[in-house]
Amino acid sequence: MSEYNILKKVAQLDENLFLKLFNGNSPLWLKNSALGLSKSGNGGLYLVIAFAVSWLGSEQELLAVTLLLGFLIERPIYYIAKNGFARVRPCDCLVKGAYIVPGDKFSLPSGHSAGAFLVAIILAQYFPQLSVVWFLWAVGVAASRVVLGVHFPADVVLGGLIGSSCGLAAILVVGYL
Repeated sequence: MSEYNILKKVAQLDENLFLKLFNGNSPLWLKNSALGLSKSGNGGLYLVIAFAVSWLGSEQELLAVTLLLGFLIERPIYYIAKNGFARVRPCDCLVKGAYIVPGDKFSLPSGHSAGAFLVAIILAQYFPQLSVVWFLWAVGVAASRVVLGVHFPADVVLGGLIGSSCGLAAILVVGYL
């Protein structure tokens, strides 16, 4: 089987999974939950976390530095990948509309997922007793992007992998300082 055929099959599986998860007639509670989770991953919360913990002491200052470094690593990778893949969003090619208006026109990778997993990885390093909470939140942010109709499942998976990798890289770098 050629690479093209493999990629075509993967894309078809991704589209089919999206269609199972995105329902234009989702109940109001699901739409509202997804909207809330999605908004929590918009980025403003990350700045609040970084500034708030920088006042809590020396170990928490390292948390703020780690978050900042993580985003300094992640954002260029995300931007290059997003514009390099230039994958059209499902709400623009597969279904009619989404529950929200996306901030840009491309789908792959999901920036919300990348940011959420970056933050979850780093918070789990500094507050391991709450790791389950951080990762459930990150999964919720990622899933919300599919439920809202603006990302395919593969978009959020790749976003999560990018964010996790960049978070781990930031943890390693700060650990060596």
